[in-house]
Amino acid sequence: MRFLRTAFLLLIFPVYLLSCRTQSTLPYYLENIVDTSRVDEVNIPELKIQKNDILSIQIYSQSTLPEADEFYNMRLSQGGAAGGDISLSGYLVDVNGNLEYPRLGTIHAEGLTKTQLAAEIKRRLTEPVELLKSPTVIIRYLNYKIMVIGEVGSPGPINVEGERMTILEAIGSSGGITTGGKKDYVKVLRETNGKREIGIIDLSSKDLFQSPYYNLVQNDIVIVEPTKRKQRTEDQSVVSQRISFALGIITAAAFIYNIFSAR
Repeated sequence: MRFLRTAFLLLIFPVYLLSCRTQSTLPYYLENIVDTSRVDEVNIPELKIQKNDILSIQIYSQSTLPEADEFYNMRLSQGGAAGGDISLSGYLVDVNGNLEYPRLGTIHAEGLTKTQLAAEIKRRLTEPVELLKSPTVIIRYLNYKIMVIGEVGSPGPINVEGERMTILEAIGSSGGITTGGKKDYVKVLRETNGKREIGIIDLSSKDLFQSPYYNLVQNDIVIVEPTKRKQRTEDQSVVSQRISFALGIITAAAFIYNIFSAR
């Protein structure tokens, strides 16, 4: 029995050391903002088109002939309007950053805003020959989504119905950051012009709204890492499991030893 008590104390000692470490207080959202009377100007950057975006493009004009507009519009009966595949109701920006528009040819769309792409389509409809009179081009994103992973209530993709989502809205839509997640060190993985970048954002900072990652763009990946407290808890759990396993082996070995030594 003295052997078992000694073995137990030796195995439980690492858990005791882990549990005695000082626990730091977790920050809260916008914790460092104290002036509630301050009014900041809200600047919403226009999204830039990326590869693999699917765009809804509709063209209208002052023509008195309805078929003139339909001639340049994709028929929605191919998919989306009837609830079919979304890819059939829009225009895909391919791996080269181009989209193929019927009767207008190849248009390089990557890196352009919707306003710039609409201007290019209007130009092609009016120059060098006026194909439509005073055309209007309306463009919408059909596959705008954000991915949130890590220490949140409901990790996974978020389909954005509008065309704007902030980091706070994304976190809120994912069930908020859990008690084991870092609010002051959230990573945003973003692809810009074929290059991958990682930004760090502090959700407790008074400068949150000035961060270039406060307004998310399509296909951003938000990563919420676990706190040191959460990591220690997981480490303690692993150590406890190993101790339980080791104690089981020791107990079994002692039981077998007692059986054979009694004979």
